[in-house]
Amino acid sequence: MNLQLPSNPPLQLALAALSFLLLVVIYCRFSSTNFSEYLLKNPPLKTSSSTRCDLFTGEWVPDPEAPYYTNSSCWAIHEHQNCIKYGRPDADFLKWRWRPHGCHLLIFHPPEFLQNLRDKSLAFVGDSVARNQMQSLICLLSRVEYPVDISNTPNDYFRRWKYRSHNFTLAAFWPPYLVKSREDDPKGPRGNGLFSIYLDEVDESWTTEIDEFDLIIISSGHWFFRSLIYHENRRITGCHSCDKPDLTDYGMSYAYQRIFCTAFSAILGREKFKRTVFLRTFAPSHFEGGDWNSGGNCLRRRPWRSGENNLSGVDLDMYLAQVAEFAAAKTAGKKRRVEFRLIDVTRVLLLRPDGHPGRYGHWAHENVTLYNDCVHLCLPGPIDALNDLFLEMLRHPDLNQRKFWVPTARYIRWGRKVNRYTIIIVENVVNPEPHRELKPDLICWTSASMIGDGCKISQLEIPSR
Repeated sequence: MNLQLPSNPPLQLALAALSFLLLVVIYCRFSSTNFSEYLLKNPPLKTSSSTRCDLFTGEWVPDPEAPYYTNSSCWAIHEHQNCIKYGRPDADFLKWRWRPHGCHLLIFHPPEFLQNLRDKSLAFVGDSVARNQMQSLICLLSRVEYPVDISNTPNDYFRRWKYRSHNFTLAAFWPPYLVKSREDDPKGPRGNGLFSIYLDEVDESWTTEIDEFDLIIISSGHWFFRSLIYHENRRITGCHSCDKPDLTDYGMSYAYQRIFCTAFSAILGREKFKRTVFLRTFAPSHFEGGDWNSGGNCLRRRPWRSGENNLSGVDLDMYLAQVAEFAAAKTAGKKRRVEFRLIDVTRVLLLRPDGHPGRYGHWAHENVTLYNDCVHLCLPGPIDALNDLFLEMLRHPDLNQRKFWVPTARYIRWGRKVNRYTIIIVENVVNPEPHRELKPDLICWTSASMIGDGCKISQLEIPSR
């Protein structure tokens, strides 16, 4: 049957007007001004992500709808990350979202998150950047529900909350080094303290609590930039930036890898823990023009594009140390029914030099230790994207399970030794076979056609000790 449009011009005009009105209604229904409200009422039906998608390589793109909460609508924002309250004059840093290459990342959807974690529990274990992400999560969920404080201690470093509508428990444990530590001198040689850390003795303040949790997000990082004395086997074995001529300075990444080895071993040693551990990788700082205590600041006002800045130096050392221990724990976890997953956000956050409080984490006249904060991230701000990524990983348990990235960038070395693991990174080599005679634990190579901002590793397996 052939359908014909009416030949009557007034009727044609009326139909055209009706069609236009319908398009306007549809546009208004799904326009950006109503999109946040729509998401709350209508859960997303599908995502274009797949096992082929690498969530952690991509670009920051404009998002005119962001942010999805404000500093006045969420009580959970830590004062030092409340950038709008303390007068940050620009708001452009709020208007970006992470877009992975080759797939779509949905905006965080609070009802879906709570439904996924109904009758479950999640603990953030780490330092103040872990708390930064946890507070972002509370703020994102505040569009639906605020939790009730059920903490069993007055210690603000160990808090618990309950989302009663879904019987979901959220907790934060704050062991900055993950292992036992003590402060030996509040000032130390660099003005930010001298600490003893016991690389082979886990901090039991968090390990004794985790058996009851279904999910753990573990991280650590910037406390290793302090002056440190290293203890192993109940004796002093070295240090970092300690100004003690009788001690060998092993740098930060040595201890960083050791503490993750100790932390993961402690988790695997707990008979009752048969759950999922997420490692959130190192979050780089963005001090420019000096260090934290020598005039360094973070004044940039837009994200970098992929390739504008590459992971290198100590940031790369810390990242590689984490990935090596994660790979070993992932292998060992298969025998213990403990799943290890990687929230691989180091390069995601590397591209956001504009997202830190800087001097807008306090009033200008206040005397604070970290006057220009280029470590933590504003709330709202870029750290909200970490919870977008976390929810996507909950949607797809098999996502990114066999992909690791060892960035090459400007930091190529032959036979690079990451403590006990040798990782060979070869750039612009078509055939890596001649280099296999060096027998590394992992060989990573790129060709000129791979646009070398990273080196994709499939099925990275470093033998557990």
